[in-house]
Amino acid sequence: MGLGDEKYILLTTFKRDGTAVPTPVWSVPLGDHEIGFWTSSGSGKAKRLAHTDRVTVQPCDGRGKPHDGSEPVEATARLVEGAELDEIRSKVVANYGFMTKLTKLLGTIGGIVKRNRIPYGDRGVVITLPG
Repeated sequence: MGLGDEKYILLTTFKRDGTAVPTPVWSVPLGDHEIGFWTSSGSGKAKRLAHTDRVTVQPCDGRGKPHDGSEPVEATARLVEGAELDEIRSKVVANYGFMTKLTKLLGTIGGIVKRNRIPYGDRGVVITLPG
């Protein structure tokens, strides 16, 4: 089973000072050596990817605990919009269904409570794996 077939992957992005920031994300296979997910343009992931394309990925559970025996894989990532985002969006909705609507609702409620609303899923991320 490849990384694109995992329900969750642990995506690690890097701050300007090199500090690693791991985050579990949904992922979908996009083609040869590529997987994708969506995020918000206001998320920390998107901000970190704007300055470096270096990431690591690893299979994990929904809380970000890596699967036993798995190792992080060095990869590159890029933010996408338009047709590439549309492809990712349709695959994520097909894979995760109702959960996409639930997480959008929870994000909206959280943004209202915190008075810091950010867009939901308005950017795609394409991860290119070595290979």
